[in-house]
Amino acid sequence: MSKILSAAKAAALIPDHAVVSVSSSSGLGCPDLVLEAIGTHFEATGHPREITTLHPIAAGDMSGIKGIDHIARKGLLGRILAGSYPSGPSTAEPPLIWQMVTGNEIPAYNIPSGILFDMHREAAAKRPGVLTKIGLETFVDPDRQGCAMNALAAATPVVTRVEFDGETWLYFKAIVPQVAIRRATTADENGNLTYEHEGAYLGGLDQALAARNHGGLVIAQVKRVTAAGSLRPHDVRVPGNLVDVVVVDPDQKQTTQTPYDPAISGEIFRPLASFRVPDLTLQKVIARRVAQELKSGSAVNLGFGISANVPRILLEEGLHGQVTWVIEQGAVGGVPLLDFAFGCASNADAFMPSPYQFTYFQGGGFDASLLSFLEIGADGSVNVSQLAFCPHVTAGAGGFVDITARARKIVFSGFFNAGAKMRLDHGRLVIDKEGKLRKLVQAVEHVTFSGPRAIRQGQDITYVTERCVMRLTEGGVMVTEIAPGVDLRRDVLDQADFQLLVSPELKTMSPDLFADKPMGLSLPAKPGNPLMGGVSV
Repeated sequence: MSKILSAAKAAALIPDHAVVSVSSSSGLGCPDLVLEAIGTHFEATGHPREITTLHPIAAGDMSGIKGIDHIARKGLLGRILAGSYPSGPSTAEPPLIWQMVTGNEIPAYNIPSGILFDMHREAAAKRPGVLTKIGLETFVDPDRQGCAMNALAAATPVVTRVEFDGETWLYFKAIVPQVAIRRATTADENGNLTYEHEGAYLGGLDQALAARNHGGLVIAQVKRVTAAGSLRPHDVRVPGNLVDVVVVDPDQKQTTQTPYDPAISGEIFRPLASFRVPDLTLQKVIARRVAQELKSGSAVNLGFGISANVPRILLEEGLHGQVTWVIEQGAVGGVPLLDFAFGCASNADAFMPSPYQFTYFQGGGFDASLLSFLEIGADGSVNVSQLAFCPHVTAGAGGFVDITARARKIVFSGFFNAGAKMRLDHGRLVIDKEGKLRKLVQAVEHVTFSGPRAIRQGQDITYVTERCVMRLTEGGVMVTEIAPGVDLRRDVLDQADFQLLVSPELKTMSPDLFADKPMGLSLPAKPGNPLMGGVSV
């Protein structure tokens, strides 16, 4: 019997009340045709009804790939657990899924991406659930919101605090999917899947195992089909015995607004000169100062926002290759991409499956993480996961909680407040008008990163803005550097809702950061591995 079916026939196989796990990362790897077919089938037949969907990383975006919005319909979608959600500008109409979440139409949860992958792995092995310290003292903790995004979710908790072996842990019960939907590039007639045009493997293998081991259905969307036995076994990432149905979409996009870029898949390597170096802006000034925190030989995680420009700073400085970038979708090395292609890398050294990349992050095996902030609290805590006045401007936590829980060093970056009118003038920062929305607040709206826990764990925490650099100390958040042209009292201390500490060794940020030319950056070497005699490699 052929495994190749139309999207419509595949959608018709999904039963009412099924738990459906979807592999995607915004537009990257999104099985959009299958999701569209599920929505169409529901409109025509009223089925499937009241399904629960699991999304370790968001399915779809606000830029042309609808993803989850195909099935964000009352009666079809009954519950959602996701690491992240489609996000976009405040001026845009909120995605349908956000309207359901904020309207309290379905229980909705924001579970860290790595934990959701862990839940699939535990379900696949028929173990009871995930015992973890990831998320303690953040919104993930049931002492706060317990991952709930609305009242319906709060009434049905998905996480509990437990005591085990003399310590406090969070426990997430494994959720068994009856259906797993994933995407690849090529399937042979037996359902073996290869990923030669993809920008990441994501977590589809773990999701398929979780469904298969409980007698579930695995659907794969691919670009093309080849003859049985024609795929090289080393290229097959998901074997055919784990795939029930193959749906062909010859027009599937590699990622958002990208039909296919061979440098993302590793088919070719781009010349380094082809990568755009940012013009001199305040964002570039911040990214340059973040780059000064790095050490040669380090493995560094990179998040969305201003910090995503740091690899371009190293390119401009002739330092490409001194740092290995590691991103949650799975790329290792190369040049992480910007804008719609964020989550992909060109010229990567390797692709790790996302669940294993998250194991690396959760265990703190990497050297540093460069991330953004929406709010900073008086205790050093950071919010990136919720803004009640406009929820869809943030995607939720994604992998942020997994990454920051044990990271040795974190550099958060962003503007000191929102809406300020500023400019650069001959190497000095000029603030013409202050912003109306303060980002340094007494208490953050949503604790995505816990400052007090970081202090107890001995994490090195830095906050870089256009006007100052701050560090987290046991006494609070301390200003250690200010930009040339900035008045410490007027432009920094008086613009925070809490009392900032000031270093007795307060410095002026290097004027090279503000100049329209390479700044002559050099990176000190990372300390060597003591098991190798302290030699840095």
